[in-house]
Amino acid sequence: MIRLFRFLKPFRISISIVLVLTFMQSLANLYLPTLMSDIVDTGIVKKNIPYILKIGGFMLLVAAGGMVVSIAASYFSSKVSVGFGKILRQKVFTHVENFSLQEFDKIGTASLITRTTNDITQVQQVLTVMMRMMISAPLMCIGGIIMAVSKDAKLSLVIVVAMPILAIAILAIMKKGMPLFKAMQVKLDKLNRVLREGLTGNRVIRSFNRTDHEKRRFNEANLDLTSTAVKVNRIMATLMPLMMLVLNFSSIAIIWFGGLRINHGHMQVGDLMAFLQYAMQIMFALIMASIMFVMIPRASASAVRINEVLNTSSDIKDAIQVKDADTKKGYVEFQNVTFSYPGAEQPALSNISFSAKPGEVTAIIGGTGSGKSTLINLIPRFYDVDSGSILVDGVDIREMSQKNLREKIGLVPQKAVLFSGTITDNIRYGKEDATDDEVQHAADIAQATEFIKHMKDGFDSVISQGGTNVSGGQKQRLSIARALVKRPEIYAFDDSFSALDFKTDAKLRSALKEETVNATVLIVAQRVSTVMDADRIIVLHEGEIAGIGHHQELIETCKVYKEIVSSQLSEEEIA
Repeated sequence: MIRLFRFLKPFRISISIVLVLTFMQSLANLYLPTLMSDIVDTGIVKKNIPYILKIGGFMLLVAAGGMVVSIAASYFSSKVSVGFGKILRQKVFTHVENFSLQEFDKIGTASLITRTTNDITQVQQVLTVMMRMMISAPLMCIGGIIMAVSKDAKLSLVIVVAMPILAIAILAIMKKGMPLFKAMQVKLDKLNRVLREGLTGNRVIRSFNRTDHEKRRFNEANLDLTSTAVKVNRIMATLMPLMMLVLNFSSIAIIWFGGLRINHGHMQVGDLMAFLQYAMQIMFALIMASIMFVMIPRASASAVRINEVLNTSSDIKDAIQVKDADTKKGYVEFQNVTFSYPGAEQPALSNISFSAKPGEVTAIIGGTGSGKSTLINLIPRFYDVDSGSILVDGVDIREMSQKNLREKIGLVPQKAVLFSGTITDNIRYGKEDATDDEVQHAADIAQATEFIKHMKDGFDSVISQGGTNVSGGQKQRLSIARALVKRPEIYAFDDSFSALDFKTDAKLRSALKEETVNATVLIVAQRVSTVMDADRIIVLHEGEIAGIGHHQELIETCKVYKEIVSSQLSEEEIA
């Protein structure tokens, strides 16, 4: 957790103010019992009313001052902790945004959300407590011991006996609680994952009548987290009664032995009252420390998880010396590319070599699991190849900056993703400064204008989170428009026409041909009708190239392609 405190540098002045104010508050609290002792021994016993009023008024002044500095300390400590949480969330989010897909797969989306929200909140809360108590508790404890000894050294033996008992209790409870706090955060990840799957997959769950099954899954994860939370809270709950028991027995012992010392003339009544208050202050300081120690284990578990994210470096990094692309625009070449997913038994792609040129349409087709989407995802460098190289404009993409590389590419993913906001906002996501005319033109080419006009507010119609208020085909067309408005050098369509009817598919491809005349176009598709007019068709089978050529050429030379065509087209259509 200490490693996270490096983000507190902007708040050094505020932290110093909190420490000074807490110090002043502690001094005020330590001074009050001595003033009360003086009132009893000098004012009440000797019936000195002016002295009582004088010291009483001074006590009120000290108490008021302590209250003011306490409020100020609370304000500044809250300001620091909230600011720290803001910076930490920003750092984690920015760092995660630089992850490759490999790191996302490794940690998990649900876990990343928990770490950015719940875990940071845990650390933020303990920071607020620590800033107040890391000065106040030790000062009250040490100061209380000094003041108690100054009142009566022999009676202080009661405190000497009580303190080790409290310390042992705190350490024992912390030792039992720490592993459970760590387990709670892991189980919270699981609960978030089940909840997220239940919400995002709601339509599938209902269509298969699996609502009861998902309820059981959620209840199991919820019960697992609850039982661990109950267990850890039961352990922590024993701390306060135990401490109060020690505190009350200490009070009884002080009053008992103090009374005997007063009876023998070794102590005054005012000193006993002050001693009792100092003993309470010492005990409460230990209680404050124990509260902090109760919070620290959970915050420490959270801090470990946050540091794990911050210490996870992306496998994909820009080269130290970034090369500029050649004058060629949009030229893509694969040279003996082999790629495997982490932990996979065999490569997803093996020895892939081909080139895609500007002004041409290169189509990729193959069976399920043949590596089509994987091939497309390698071009924007979402993953790095195991061997071989991918060249864009004559430069290995590992020697280009990721920003420059991705500016050249307009990707339409297999699963259309829309963001909450208007239709215009979603299309403009591809080009932030796109004009209304450019947005309109991109929608026209993507065959989206027709359904947009029928919506209540047209281009200002709001898209709900995840695009749940539009159909699959409409989502695909908006995703295509988003790529088109960017006007990139390379278009990569990853099975982006699958939800379109044949008529819309044909119209869209016809419009695309005119729009992308100077760009390189790569199309992944399942339909033969989508790829048969391409300048070059690459047939993938089990991660390897089974054939490259034109439609008619592949029917004659490639067995895999002929099987795909035969399964989709009639003999008349093939002829």
